Amino acid sequence: MQIHLSDISSSEGMRIQKTAEFGMDTITFQSGSFPVLAKEPIEFTITNTGDRNLEIRGTGKITVGIPCDRCLEEVSTEIPLEIERKLDMKLTDEDRVNDLDESSYLTGMDLDVDQLVYLEVLMSWPLKVLCREDCKGICSQCGKNLNDGPCGCVEGPKDPRMAAISDIFSKFKEV
Repeated sequence: MQIHLSDISSSEGMRIQKTAEFGMDTITFQSGSFPVLAKEPIEFTITNTGDRNLEIRGTGKITVGIPCDRCLEEVSTEIPLEIERKLDMKLTDEDRVNDLDESSYLTGMDLDVDQLVYLEVLMSWPLKVLCREDCKGICSQCGKNLNDGPCGCVEGPKDPRMAAISDIFSKFKEV
């Protein structure tokens, strides 16, 4: 969705409120593609703070399916959106290309809501996602999800160099 900003950029002190839908059904970046499971409309307040400077504030949330870091099961992860941006509408299109922050979501007088929200989602992306705190992961031999029970694989011989550390961990398990 596009929000046209020419009217507000020429009226100092003007404030508008807009509700915009996030149109993407997947979030794609270097780590892969992730389905958008739910999305709320984004509530924007755009204010002309003077001298053709705009302040954009927006709130909303989306829910994305992200694989668990241990067992790879999809986890429904809510990402809250708190958007705060300042735009200098005096800049030419060429100046905006040089300003990496504005170049992808502002073209001329049009604000690309999807691109702005996409950037906010990437900045809010969780570093680690677990299906639950005690997730056991997957078997390194057969790939079975160990949360569903043991897999039956025979544990191979352990590295003798790690025996001392293994003994320490075994003592803590007994307590």
